[in-house]
Amino acid sequence: MNDKFFRQARFLTSAAKLSQCPPDQGYEVAFAGRSNAGKSSAINTLCDHKGLAKTSKTPGRTQLINFFELDDERRLVDLPGYGYAKVAVSIKKDWQGNLATYLEKRQCLRGLILMMDVRHPLKDFDVQMLEWAAHIELPVHVLLTKADKLKRGPASVSLQKVGKTLEEMDGNFSVQLFSSLNKTGVSAAHQKLNQWLARD
Repeated sequence: MNDKFFRQARFLTSAAKLSQCPPDQGYEVAFAGRSNAGKSSAINTLCDHKGLAKTSKTPGRTQLINFFELDDERRLVDLPGYGYAKVAVSIKKDWQGNLATYLEKRQCLRGLILMMDVRHPLKDFDVQMLEWAAHIELPVHVLLTKADKLKRGPASVSLQKVGKTLEEMDGNFSVQLFSSLNKTGVSAAHQKLNQWLARD
């Protein structure tokens, strides 16, 4: 199955809270990650669409839940970046509260793609997100982004370390290397998305 399906992604709507989300039906896969983990770039690469998710030099810019429609039943969801210090605490609490509510209450959510910079994986916020996902029995597929920044050896070491940690945690977790720059791991990520979006 090729990736043409993902090219038809188009912006649907933004939501500040759960009540503003599209109807809770069909299939959704959400994308999360620390600010600057390459989340927007990964979404754009997977959909082969440069300007779909807005990339920003200013971390913490995505404060809304952004929905992208693939077809009548399937959506990709860009969640607010987390763990960035320069955002007012009240705003951060507010949007991280909305993030938690979305992840916990959204019935059509089939899985979470969690982005981590391959050079700095498993930061506190990442581990919290994994623990939370395990708690609510949400499957997580980790993309170790910016894999082009490391040589093959160190990238493999990072992959093995993260894989071992995920195995020790009590959740439905998987992990792969990914690079938006040289398209490493795109087809593997598409496979996981197809599985969760009930396309296989």
